[in-house]
Amino acid sequence: LVNTGTLRVGDPFIVGTISGRVRALHDENGLRIEKAPPSTPVEVVGFPDVPKAGAIFVVMEDEKKARQIAMTRLHKLKTVEAGKTRKITLDDLYDKIKEGEIKDLNIIIKADVGGSAEAVKDALENLTHPEVQVKVIHASVGGINESDVMLATASNAIIIGFNIRPDSNARMLAEKEGVDIRLYNIIYEAVGSVKKALEGLLEPTVNEKILGRVEVRNIFTVSRIGTIAGCYVLEGMVSRASSGIRVIRDNVVIYDGKISSLKRFKDDAKEVQTGYECGITIENFNDIKVGDILENYVMEEVATKLE
Repeated sequence: LVNTGTLRVGDPFIVGTISGRVRALHDENGLRIEKAPPSTPVEVVGFPDVPKAGAIFVVMEDEKKARQIAMTRLHKLKTVEAGKTRKITLDDLYDKIKEGEIKDLNIIIKADVGGSAEAVKDALENLTHPEVQVKVIHASVGGINESDVMLATASNAIIIGFNIRPDSNARMLAEKEGVDIRLYNIIYEAVGSVKKALEGLLEPTVNEKILGRVEVRNIFTVSRIGTIAGCYVLEGMVSRASSGIRVIRDNVVIYDGKISSLKRFKDDAKEVQTGYECGITIENFNDIKVGDILENYVMEEVATKLE
């Protein structure tokens, strides 16, 4: 219910620790409207996450300022709730259990569909350990965002993603805050990793390194070749010699394969850097759409440390 002023489509806003922009307004009959004067009941479309009940909705001057205030509030929440708590990772979980530092393993789950989120949640909560209780503090659908990372920071949790990816801001914030994000596309692998970590058997030997992210801006179909994605390198680089490339649509991984060809104009290229355009074809995959994000990566072996 609008208390003061007039709410309009396009207005930037903040609600608690969530910020966004009004994408659409619906009246009490479900009809779209462009503005809502005082005392008007209205449904707002444009929330990036679910706000807490009773939180006050405030229209801001601009979206950047709203985002800054939301982040400040999240940081304060993190400080109050987490204090100086050290972050948990699966790699050092067993050592912390033996040192008596933790009694609860808090986990945040993000998945591509609700059924997957519930399946992972149920499987993890069925894990038992004599000294530690596994707690899923949040499970929802969608890509991993900054709010998820801040929640993990505040609650000293790890994030498990199933068939989804973190967006760029979430990835950078996780690195800054030391939040452990684990990504899987098979349920038993996700559960198995946590189980092994609890038992002290998790020995990571391979790490994934993101080389770069590119945006698909054009699509070309060529006989005998298939679909060529006309792309722009947003960050990092794309390399023909990489381990693989993922097709991400709305933060959900829809395909994971290998680069078949990489070109700059008509010439073959070994790699293409940030800020340049290129043409990419992916082995055995032609269902590329404009707006898709392609994530290029390599798998790096990590030497085992002897204690």
